[in-house]
Amino acid sequence: MVDVRNDGYDDRRVIVEKRGGGRTLAIVVIAILAIVGVLFATGFWKADVKGGDMPEVSVKGGDLPKVDVDSKEVVVGTKKTTVDVPTVGVKDNGEQ
Repeated sequence: MVDVRNDGYDDRRVIVEKRGGGRTLAIVVIAILAIVGVLFATGFWKADVKGGDMPEVSVKGGDLPKVDVDSKEVVVGTKKTTVDVPTVGVKDNGEQ
């Protein structure tokens, strides 16, 4: 929301932007969630969960897929080369 009013001293127009509290609230909530996430990720906080079991899973052996990869050969080396470097000069055109 924008509020336009005249300045009391020299009658210039002054534009004042008013923002709702929703934006500030959203920034605060995001900051709190980020801090809580960092605390859990670093191990400073931890959650002890009691009860419940992991599901039992049976795994049978298998074979890995056969993969034939052909890649390009990269040859790296060095060689001596002579490079002609141009000579650069400065002309004085009489300026001081």
